[in-house]
Amino acid sequence: MIDVAEHAHVSLKTVSRVVNDEPGVRSETAERVRESIKALGFRRNDGARQLRRGRTASIGLVVEDLANPFYSTLTGAVERVARRRAHLLMSASAEGSAERERSIVEAFLDRRVDGLIIVPAAAEHGWLIPELGDRTPVVFVDRPAVGIAADAVLIDNRGGVRSAVEHLVARGHRRLGFLGDDATFWTANERRAGFEASVHDLDQAETGNIAMGPYELDDLVTLLRSWTDGPDSITAVVTGNNRVTSQVLHAVRRLDARPALVGFDDFEYADLLDPPVTVISHHPDALGEQAAHTLFSRLDAMAEADSRLPSVRQIVLPTRLIVRGSSGHGDSEGNEP
Repeated sequence: MIDVAEHAHVSLKTVSRVVNDEPGVRSETAERVRESIKALGFRRNDGARQLRRGRTASIGLVVEDLANPFYSTLTGAVERVARRRAHLLMSASAEGSAERERSIVEAFLDRRVDGLIIVPAAAEHGWLIPELGDRTPVVFVDRPAVGIAADAVLIDNRGGVRSAVEHLVARGHRRLGFLGDDATFWTANERRAGFEASVHDLDQAETGNIAMGPYELDDLVTLLRSWTDGPDSITAVVTGNNRVTSQVLHAVRRLDARPALVGFDDFEYADLLDPPVTVISHHPDALGEQAAHTLFSRLDAMAEADSRLPSVRQIVLPTRLIVRGSSGHGDSEGNEP
């Protein structure tokens, strides 16, 4: 700015006022400063300006895997909200590793991000308390935090699975199976619990089979074959997420008896398969948007030095059952729910 001031024959303070759109500069003087800025190719250092105000206009996002379409969609939604709020988004994949998650979070904090959004890989987050103090808000997405009081944006995992079980029972299925993801994941356990509770509550449904991942394809074929053979065989399967659904679709090609299928998570081309796949749908972009809005509402309250900061919230977003051909009919056809 010193070069601009000398070029325009004005004071450094005048240049600062023009650059920051502050009042008190005559229009002809302001125009002369702008011409000097253009001639010299001056660019305002927004980072330094924000640091002087105690903010960096950046937020950090930690997800499981940016290559997964679910997380790339979620990331895109967070980035759109951040852009509207003139903030830079920095994102990284923890790849399911608690150690990597902590390393990423510490790197973001070293760069003085204003806030964090985390899809947690670790089972416990008490270590964040001294790191964050009361200066850096954090919002957890898809899974709640353990060991720290923080906002969380979740989906209705149990309710989503219940809608699938009710739908299959209404289609005449009586014995159902559930194939969940890795039991170390909170979402996997929530969906399993939703399946168990739903089967228990519905008189028409009998206790079926449950297995949790991860799965190798050959082992999954053997498992499904054992579930679908014999007098007590299941007629329908609910899967715990789109990864498991994809594995099941490969496995059933090698089975004589193909069970009906409802998958948790919609996925690309699900409606184009034969038969098209019935899914429990939810929107990762809605998760991302809600998480970003929740984070910025805390940042706004902190900027206003509001002693009445919002209490910690757990926001649960609904799911929707999209009925397609894969849910089929069981032993006796029921009515659509």
